[in-house]
Amino acid sequence: MAFKADIITLFPDLFPGPLGASILGRAAEKGTWSLNATQLRDFATDKHKKVDDTPAGGGPGLVLKPDILAKAIDHISPENDPRPRILMSARGKPFDQQMARDWAAGPGVVIICGRFEGVDQRVIDKRDLTEVSVGDFVLCGGEVAAMTMLEATVRLLPGVMGSAESEADESFENGLLEYPQYTRPAEFEGEPIPEIVTSGDHKKVNQWRQEQSEELTKQNRPDLWDKYKKT
Repeated sequence: MAFKADIITLFPDLFPGPLGASILGRAAEKGTWSLNATQLRDFATDKHKKVDDTPAGGGPGLVLKPDILAKAIDHISPENDPRPRILMSARGKPFDQQMARDWAAGPGVVIICGRFEGVDQRVIDKRDLTEVSVGDFVLCGGEVAAMTMLEATVRLLPGVMGSAESEADESFENGLLEYPQYTRPAEFEGEPIPEIVTSGDHKKVNQWRQEQSEELTKQNRPDLWDKYKKT
């Protein structure tokens, strides 16, 4: 069964965006995965297609109404749908490579892209939405974040990437950041490719790459380095 992604959004025209280009676009053309973006306003009942209201208890901004969002979710993802229901949220659990692998191993995902001040907590609870964040910052909406997560996931589907070996060497796959890469020309602006890389001694090259990955992780991501040392 092909991986199926459904997006509930106020801006369906933003999709597929970059998800329709390069290897991801070709994979969609081959039927490896599919993407459908649904307009939340289609489930509003008033003539103005209003989907939000003022926060209960006061405060700035607007909140997405639970009844309208619940209708959209029920239409896209009925009770027997095995796909996880994800709400893009700055307060959610951090998205990471393991989550991408877990999703890629399943039938697909349903992603709700919030706007304004957020979503009524009752629909989060009643529809079993998992809140997920792509970082410790705030966006205007969840659409760009959803694209980021789907790109990270879809590229892991069987047949999408050209080489399983290149995937295994990438950052986060083994708990470390990826080592530096080089290619021709052999010298660029006076800087040569490190001699060990072109030595032909694969054992030494692999050892150098491991050392470089460890050093980069230690410098740039001490949080990952601490986890790596423990494992």
